Amino acid sequence: MSATLLTILLPVLTLLAVAGAGWAFAGSSSTSDRARRRIQSVKQGAAVSTQQSKAQQQAKDRRKTVQKTLKEIEERQKEEKRKISLSTRIEQAGLSFSVPVFWLISVGMSAGGFLALTMGGLNWTVALAGGFAAGLGLPRWFLGYLTARRQKVFLLEFANALDVIVRGVKAGLPLSECLNIVARESPDPVGGEFRRVVEGARVGVTLEEGLLRMYERMPVPEVNFFVIVLSIQQKSGGNLSEALGNLSNVLRDRKLMRGKIQAMSSEAKASAGIIGSLPPGVMALIYVSTPDYIGVLFTSQMGNILLIAGAMWMALGILVMKKMINFNF
Repeated sequence: MSATLLTILLPVLTLLAVAGAGWAFAGSSSTSDRARRRIQSVKQGAAVSTQQSKAQQQAKDRRKTVQKTLKEIEERQKEEKRKISLSTRIEQAGLSFSVPVFWLISVGMSAGGFLALTMGGLNWTVALAGGFAAGLGLPRWFLGYLTARRQKVFLLEFANALDVIVRGVKAGLPLSECLNIVARESPDPVGGEFRRVVEGARVGVTLEEGLLRMYERMPVPEVNFFVIVLSIQQKSGGNLSEALGNLSNVLRDRKLMRGKIQAMSSEAKASAGIIGSLPPGVMALIYVSTPDYIGVLFTSQMGNILLIAGAMWMALGILVMKKMINFNF
């Protein structure tokens, strides 16, 4: 009986032992697989977090570089605005004569104004004041007029020059070659300004210094934007064609906005011109019709004082109207 029971239980126990061993082996294998997968997921998460932290650190470093570059450019521009010289103003007007020649022209205009007022019968003190004002004010006013006209012509073509640079960079050309193309093919004053930058680079002037000098000769916000974009791109990298393309779009939008402002303020400018021209116009008509009636203003000392006071009040009114109708943006 016991031998028969042992014969029956032995295979059953052997089968249970084998099944238990297999189950234990399988359980340990699945546990090791789960542990391996968990370790891999932890490693991958650590790698992703490391990459994210590196990307965040790079973006942070780039922001710091951009902020530092902007601060340096702003400080340089402030210093250059404080110490702007007469020779720089002559260059901004597009003229090529020297400072002594400018002073000779001023002295000649002062002497001519003094002689013209003296021959007109005015008192010598009034003629001297008029000659001094003519010699000091008229040449500088003429420089300002030429500078404003040159800047206006420059802005009409500057956006097209940026488009040429963008297409050249997208085609694989280096930036220096793109600037050379603009210098060769663009009309003045855009071509002349870029030509100076290219010629300065050939003799060892860095691109940033050449662009800053370009901004000295052409102090408009559009050139300032261009200088900032190129300076930041050189120091921190980035897509130059995309940055210049966005800048070109901004400049064209500014041009459209400037045209709208001029159209909306044209009525106010016409009114200011009519109001400003009425006093000298009425004075000229009275002088033609009855010269003896208004001649007292030119022959007597009190009349001369009244003329000077009226001219000063007229100039003040014109300046106030100019400030009211001019929009800087």
